[in-house]
Amino acid sequence: MIDWLSQNRTLLLRVFGTLAAIVLIVLLIRQEGWTEIVDSLKRISPVSFLLALASLLISRVFVIARWHVLLQSGGVNIPLRRTAELTLMGLFASNFLPTTVGGDVVRLAGVMQMGFDRAVSLASIAADRLVGLTGMLFAVPFGLPPAWESLRQILASQPIAWMISLQRPFRFARRTLQTFSTWFHQPAALFTSLLYTWGNMLFIFTSIYLLVEGLGDHVSFWLIAGLYSLSYLVTLIPISINGFGLQELSLTYLFLHVGGLSAATSLSLALLIRIIWMLASLPGAVFLPSILVAISHQKKDPAPPELKIQHD
Repeated sequence: MIDWLSQNRTLLLRVFGTLAAIVLIVLLIRQEGWTEIVDSLKRISPVSFLLALASLLISRVFVIARWHVLLQSGGVNIPLRRTAELTLMGLFASNFLPTTVGGDVVRLAGVMQMGFDRAVSLASIAADRLVGLTGMLFAVPFGLPPAWESLRQILASQPIAWMISLQRPFRFARRTLQTFSTWFHQPAALFTSLLYTWGNMLFIFTSIYLLVEGLGDHVSFWLIAGLYSLSYLVTLIPISINGFGLQELSLTYLFLHVGGLSAATSLSLALLIRIIWMLASLPGAVFLPSILVAISHQKKDPAPPELKIQHD
């Protein structure tokens, strides 16, 4: 029993963190009142919701293009259609199969099933994550100054816990940099993938902006960019499964205390963001079964731990 707990402590921490976050969200909703939340959700029109969903779907195109550039420049001559299928499968797995199969593991298994080099494919996925993180860091300055006082109080109250929780993302970045040598000699490919990251971010922020406007409130586009990027960094802390619950809590907190939205609107916005994220990942379900079969029959070593961070 002790050995099992030791081997699965990371998974148990994430499960506990996810459940704790969900409980906190439910308590927040009960505190505000279900009626307030429902009334807030009713304010958004179908047109606003569909436009936000369409914007998020467009952002997926840039995610596909980003990884495709890294694969091609790394010597993996994969057709764009296959990259799109694998990316969509990974997004679906991250949203609907978080406790069993990670999105990056699905992508890696798919590339390997097509006969491409495992080491380069693995490095391209790690590089894809690091480029995405780098892109988000460019948006942090738009949200950090107005959010600093609130964040400073949180950091001051639990400095040791934050330092421990941030160690794994830092280790992930360090390991990724070690596998990044292929692209250091191809700055054009790196810059192109970063441009695609910014395109992805543009449509993500537009999607959230449309949801806020649809809920009858207003937050500036650049503040939305900053607050979402801060929430993205929070979800890198490995205390929940793919950021479930943690993303909603962080978004609610930031839009309530920094964005100036009401608690009911902030909670509604966080829930709507999760809903459209899941809807936008549904196309990947079409291609997933074949890859799951390949994973179940795969005799090779499991993917390294750095593939456990699942974010766009």
